[in-house]
Amino acid sequence: MYALLPLHSYLRWLIVLVAVIAIIKFTIGWLRGGAFKGMDRGLASGFAGLMDLQVLLGLILLIGLGANEGYPMVRIEHATTMIVAAVVGHLPARWKKAADGIRFRNTLFCILGALLLVYVGVMRLPGGWSR
Repeated sequence: MYALLPLHSYLRWLIVLVAVIAIIKFTIGWLRGGAFKGMDRGLASGFAGLMDLQVLLGLILLIGLGANEGYPMVRIEHATTMIVAAVVGHLPARWKKAADGIRFRNTLFCILGALLLVYVGVMRLPGGWSR
């Protein structure tokens, strides 16, 4: 079980990297009025998929470590915040038939919102981002 903890911890940096690339791409697309193409869909889907993987690893750790160490409230709060962040990361799928400018804008704000929730969720843990 403890072997999954570093993977769960390092995956957050991959999520941040994909999110930064997506934020830059969607901001440019929104401001320049570009077309929402395959790469854009891939970035949005990749971000959501990585969030799903992170939540899955987190739930495995929560259940597995909780069986031995219990369920401190900080872990429950972290898990709840991260599940909400993953849901926010999936919201862009609701606008797949919208105009390109709206898709860029809404996807950008969803990724920013998910990142804000991730920041809050990680800060809830002992050690925060330094873990």
